[in-house]
Amino acid sequence: MRSSRTYLRALRYAVQIVFLLLTILIGWQFQQFVQHFAAPGQPFVERPASVDAFLPIGGFMAFKFFLLTGIVDPVHPAGFILFVAILGVSLTMKKGFCGWICPVGTLSQYAWMAGEKVFGKNFRINTFADNSLRSLKYILLGLFVLLIGLAMTPTMIAFFFISDYYKVVDVRMLKFFTNMSSITMGVLIALVALSILYKNFWCRYLCPYGALLGLVSRFSPFKIRRNEEKCVHCHACTKHCPTLIDVEQKAVVKSAECFGCLTCVSHCPAKGALDLTFKLGKKSGIVKPWLYPILILALFCLVIGIGMATDKWQSKIPYEEYQRLVPEVVKEYAKH
Repeated sequence: MRSSRTYLRALRYAVQIVFLLLTILIGWQFQQFVQHFAAPGQPFVERPASVDAFLPIGGFMAFKFFLLTGIVDPVHPAGFILFVAILGVSLTMKKGFCGWICPVGTLSQYAWMAGEKVFGKNFRINTFADNSLRSLKYILLGLFVLLIGLAMTPTMIAFFFISDYYKVVDVRMLKFFTNMSSITMGVLIALVALSILYKNFWCRYLCPYGALLGLVSRFSPFKIRRNEEKCVHCHACTKHCPTLIDVEQKAVVKSAECFGCLTCVSHCPAKGALDLTFKLGKKSGIVKPWLYPILILALFCLVIGIGMATDKWQSKIPYEEYQRLVPEVVKEYAKH
């Protein structure tokens, strides 16, 4: 029993590390791509389409545009595909993207784990302040829904898609971090410090993307269920939950905060007390924990594969446009 629990945690850490390393590789490739246009003589490196994952607002706009027109954004199509993939995973597999794939979530996790090692514990915010702070990510989400989901018409979105700004918004995103201002640096340092002290500070209080995925995940047929008769009330599930859910007091974990990380299941010492279950209509049953990440990755990769197969992955921006626009962005940020 203990070896199987350890195996589950090791599996999650391995999946997270693979995606974190993949993200670093994508970032390096994109940096080389930009350098080719910014510095004459630099070798050409193909733009990695996956960098569009860091443009969730663009992905949201493209998603709305597709629903209303049936047209996939040709400028950053991978942003649309990845938005659909992440949304689809959350709708079916809870917030499995946050718990198993998201590199920001991985870095946040290792930050609070380091803090736990240094201070012997992680700190807790009182219930009233915690609830108030958690509302911030929903307020941010509400603003995006209001400004994009309701206010922007398809025509407005189409004009934004063909603008020079949007064509190289990914380059602007890169330069925002590589040429960051002192204010940006200070905010990042503060977020890192808070993430060391408090579990998943960014994810819990400030991430509007996570807020959206949490709301969608409530419709997932997968849930953690606790068997009261087999529960030994050792508090292990509640103690180790990275999203601070009091699992021991729940018959079914329905919280929008649940990452689907299965940490509670992996720490439960009583067989059958805590299980991952599937329920859709009249069909229900217990799911083997090792199968859950396989399903997450399969669905995530399937959507991306469909995007690639239908030629909705690589940007249609011509080389000459990058030649014109990238140097302008580089010069703009060099003045800051």
